[in-house]
Amino acid sequence: MVGDLGAYLIDGNGRIVAVSERALALLRRGSEELLGQDHHELLHRGPDGSALARAQCPVMDAVVSRSASSGDGLCFLRGDGSLLPVHWTATPHAGDEGTAVLVLFHPGEVAAEAATAVTLSELERLALLAETTTSLTSTLDEDEIVARLAPLVLPRLADWMVVDLTDDTGDVWRTRVVHHDHRGLDRRPELEGPMPAVTPQSPKPLSRALRGGAASLAGPDVYLGEPDSGIAVVQRELFAATGMHSAAIAPVRGAREILGALTLGRSENPAAFTSRDLTLLEDITRRAGLAISNSRLYQRQRRVSETMQRHLLPQLPQLPGVQLHAAYLSAPDASQVGGDWYDVFPLSDHATALVIGDVVGHDLEAAAGMAQLRSMLRALAWSHPGQPNRAVEQLDNAMTRVTDLPMATLIYASLSQDAATGVWTLAWTNAGHPPPLLVTGDGRADYLQAPSTLLLGSGVTATRSTAQALLPPASTLLFYTDGLIESPTRGIDPGMSQLRRHAAALVHHTLEGFCAGLLERVRPQNNTDDVALLALRLPPLASEPQRSSMTWPAGAAS
Repeated sequence: MVGDLGAYLIDGNGRIVAVSERALALLRRGSEELLGQDHHELLHRGPDGSALARAQCPVMDAVVSRSASSGDGLCFLRGDGSLLPVHWTATPHAGDEGTAVLVLFHPGEVAAEAATAVTLSELERLALLAETTTSLTSTLDEDEIVARLAPLVLPRLADWMVVDLTDDTGDVWRTRVVHHDHRGLDRRPELEGPMPAVTPQSPKPLSRALRGGAASLAGPDVYLGEPDSGIAVVQRELFAATGMHSAAIAPVRGAREILGALTLGRSENPAAFTSRDLTLLEDITRRAGLAISNSRLYQRQRRVSETMQRHLLPQLPQLPGVQLHAAYLSAPDASQVGGDWYDVFPLSDHATALVIGDVVGHDLEAAAGMAQLRSMLRALAWSHPGQPNRAVEQLDNAMTRVTDLPMATLIYASLSQDAATGVWTLAWTNAGHPPPLLVTGDGRADYLQAPSTLLLGSGVTATRSTAQALLPPASTLLFYTDGLIESPTRGIDPGMSQLRRHAAALVHHTLEGFCAGLLERVRPQNNTDDVALLALRLPPLASEPQRSSMTWPAGAAS
């Protein structure tokens, strides 16, 4: 043992002033690396390789108290990056220049065993759980939740992380396998993919976890011998491919169902998981289950809302000679449904009604309000042909008296063609909405300005007017909602200027390409609102104008 004994001397400031040759050999360092350095910051590490606070370092206790002390369970950091578990003794010596401390150390078997364990103090466990809660619940994207798990548990608790999740049909998918090595986190997609079905009888740890059983420990020996299920075969291959000698497996539970299982494994770290580790693992999977459950609930709501939106927004009719196109994009951080809407329908005077509107909000309540508003306007528009202002006045009165709808903006327009001249006329009224944009075939773009009266639902009686404009042949008319041009960091005026410039540049595209280009170029990246577009393109001037007659897609409601 004496031959393995290393020694170094530190001054009153904790700096190394002398070191033995054996210490240099044990620490795999040169004297120039040690002399003058703070011995605590340079050498002292916990069993998992983490730096120790001075208040938690037993050697520093001896230095501060100026009393002899000894112990184990401590590691010294070698020059090559490896850890040397040690038995140590610290002895203070008073001298002319103050108190110096002689530190003697030698490799110890007990210390080496402790060095392989991953131990967290109670405070560290609570901090990890708080970090897990904050990280996982701050997103509603399931893939992102699973991705965020890896840096939380690796390498703090394990060398490997394996996530198996079940879908709505009960199928199991190995969603993520991540390994931590000297390069950092390394995802292993070749180990991911579909899993065999969960068998109700298998007592193996992963099968039990996927059925909702308690967390348990596992090793490669558990899956030796004749497999009892397809999952057992996959697990045996996993242990062989990863070199894991110890694993802890816990179910990921949702509010009402089992969502999957989380496996933590150790390969490089020779310490086996213990039953104490299972409590922490279950606390982590409980938080992961809550986050994933919320994500899936949100996605189900999006699917329901998307279906509802498809039924609420109308199919566009076919108007001879006139091209029509509409688009709707939901708010990025809300349900796949909102209060933005459009409508096209025939009027009793053979004109065509064009509507764009925006009900306050972007959720199911706003969508329901939009549907109610749309139905009311259709009835009123049929009763007031050629009078958009009168129809909207009646709509505003009805909103405040017979509904509990929130406020809304709207443009209601009537498009008609003179049978003798073929000239197209647009008559419209604006209730607080951004003005329509007219782009001629040769690329001149201007907004159709008209007095913009109060938005709907304000409770203030307003006299509304109807504006009229002649539309040139081959021109494109665009109605849109403010989500296209406005964002939290950009006002409406810069957005309108940008819209006019890009609309002029895109008018030579097909009408569908025109709308797609505007959404791509103009819609702000940080847009938080939904967007609706309604565009029409008039035909070139014909020598023999035809009377417009709308036809509807099969099954479309008028």
